[in-house]
Amino acid sequence: MASSPSKTAAPNLQRWLPTIAWIVAVAMVAYVGYLAISLPASREPQIIAETVDFGTPQTAVLPSFEVQEKEGNISRLANIDTVVPRRARVEVEPYTVEFGDSVFGISANFDITPETLLWANFDILNDNPDFLEPGMELNIPPIDGVYYQWQLGDTITDVASNFDAVAQSIVDWVGNRLDLLNPVIDAGMWVMIPGGQREFRQWIVPAIARGSAGVSKSVYGPGACSGPFTGLFGSGGFVWPSPIHDIVGNDYWSGHLGLDIASDSATPVYAADSGVVVFSGWATGGYGYMVMVDHGNGYQTVYAHLNRTTALCGQSVGAGQTIAFGGSSGNSTGPHLHFEVRLDGGFVNPWFVLPAP
Repeated sequence: MASSPSKTAAPNLQRWLPTIAWIVAVAMVAYVGYLAISLPASREPQIIAETVDFGTPQTAVLPSFEVQEKEGNISRLANIDTVVPRRARVEVEPYTVEFGDSVFGISANFDITPETLLWANFDILNDNPDFLEPGMELNIPPIDGVYYQWQLGDTITDVASNFDAVAQSIVDWVGNRLDLLNPVIDAGMWVMIPGGQREFRQWIVPAIARGSAGVSKSVYGPGACSGPFTGLFGSGGFVWPSPIHDIVGNDYWSGHLGLDIASDSATPVYAADSGVVVFSGWATGGYGYMVMVDHGNGYQTVYAHLNRTTALCGQSVGAGQTIAFGGSSGNSTGPHLHFEVRLDGGFVNPWFVLPAP
């Protein structure tokens, strides 16, 4: 009896399967090898080492900010520094006096007049700028006028009249913090009187004429000369009393009737014109060591805050002759020469008679 075809094919297929599998595996390996060999060379990553020469370091140059001038425009250079405007002061500030300070210099720094500074500190300066001392604490008003402590019974109208000011300005000044509708000021309060002013109490050594006799040393000081004296007369033309022509402290103003000229203990002091010495030594009123020369023609000159005097009482001196050496004696915050010019008992601004420096 013959066998069935389906039964004979199955064993043959099973016998050939391993062979077929090996053939397929070999073919795949061959294909992979072909692909690896045939990849484009351009796709391979390439690393190229290269040396870069940066050259010599150079300083960067910033562009100019200058704005070119055009019609209708203003040419200006940019400035990176910004100055913040100072706010207007409304309060009275404290200030501690330092070595070398002067009433004139302090007031200039705070943009007020020297008079305002003296009026605000009468209790310690007593209207005398030479009373200034290092370490002293001053009141610095915010504006020109009188800093006034209200008294029992004062009225705004009366106080304004006494200080030659406008009553409404006292009420309106924001620093006084008054109710505009009902301004009430209690006794003891300090208020600013804007624009106010008053007379000064002058602290000066009285003039001594060459013909005077029996001058009181208790009034003038130990350096007062007894007189009377005769001697050289002045020409009316003046020379600088110092080889230094710089102003270092107070200039001439209503509360300071002379010039403060730079000086030290080694700087000679010269007679500004010919005349006779009528004072030489220690003086009252804060002048320290002082020389006074009477020129015999109505003029007198005063040289104060000296280190020492060399001229003697009654001595005739010529213009430009050394009569002392500069210093800082008496009421002085630093070395300088205080120089006064007087005419017939009054005061003359030295700038009017001294030659241009």
